[in-house]
Amino acid sequence: MGKKRIVTQKGQGVDQGMKARSLARAIKRKLTSGVIHVESTFNNTKMVLADKQGNTLAWSSSGALGFKGAKKGTPFAAAKVGELLGEKAQMIGITEVDVIIKGIGSGRESAVRGFISKGIELSVLQDRTPVPHNGVRSKKARRV
Repeated sequence: MGKKRIVTQKGQGVDQGMKARSLARAIKRKLTSGVIHVESTFNNTKMVLADKQGNTLAWSSSGALGFKGAKKGTPFAAAKVGELLGEKAQMIGITEVDVIIKGIGSGRESAVRGFISKGIELSVLQDRTPVPHNGVRSKKARRV
């Protein structure tokens, strides 16, 4: 018969080295409120934490946490990004946030749920997904 092979699959969870490196950078500013921008595409989920004036404080994405390929666009990866950004927000001292969502990916809600799971209050939730009014100009008719 021979020996049995044990196959391990990579990419099942968060790369702990990437997560630790992301949390290692200390943020000097202390704030109580902020704005979260969530950009959710079919291939990735990006989150940016900013203050009320729009200055970026922290950010993260599915790819930055070690997810690769098609796994970057999953709701699980988006939730992990939200949790990481929630930890960063706690380090800054943020207690309430406004959330602005852009995009139609599958990680829209799960990213926000992961962020809120860290105990930060959500005050405003806006959907600013760009919607085309009439689309692009159509091609001219083909002459044969």
